[in-house]
Amino acid sequence: MKIICIGRNYTDHIKELENEKPADPVIFMKPDTALLKSNDNFYIPDFSKDVHYETEVLVKINKVGKHIDAKYAHKYYDEVGLGIDFTARDLQNKLKEKGLPWEKAKAFDNSAVVGSWVCKEEIPNINELDFSLLLNGKVAQKANTSLMLWKIDELISYISAYFTLKTGDILFTGTPAGVGKVKAGDCLEGFMNNAKMFDVKVK
Repeated sequence: MKIICIGRNYTDHIKELENEKPADPVIFMKPDTALLKSNDNFYIPDFSKDVHYETEVLVKINKVGKHIDAKYAHKYYDEVGLGIDFTARDLQNKLKEKGLPWEKAKAFDNSAVVGSWVCKEEIPNINELDFSLLLNGKVAQKANTSLMLWKIDELISYISAYFTLKTGDILFTGTPAGVGKVKAGDCLEGFMNNAKMFDVKVK
């Protein structure tokens, strides 16, 4: 199982981090050791003083695929979820300044929260899906998948040109604006169409 993540897929998030709008999807990976299940505690790593939450819609790949045409991509997943891409922002900024890979800032242990899964058939339109993050009971992020630069099926098609997708792979589809620093004692709750998908305590 691999975790495939998309960066810079929401214009407002690109602006808040003062990044350039990409011509193609930005792809990075997390290993399976990055997985953190809902209701497990997240411990801030000692190598960062500025870890950020990034809430993202997820899809789970249900069969092997390579060079998938976008019009057939919907056949390669039947579960949708919500998660967090934890990012050591201070470390990421240092790596970006030197033109180095992001893995240390993005792929560390327990940096990928994966909440509950729902059947895709229960979602009226995956391209108009509301989701949000509550930080200590207050809305920190709120968006809709209609704001994605590249929709889910387009992402699957693009990714599969470079990497063979396998059953159980998880795709993180990008985060909207509103990302921010976590501190010990924080409670993070994720919602998709008003259904609670995860609950994470920060230690």
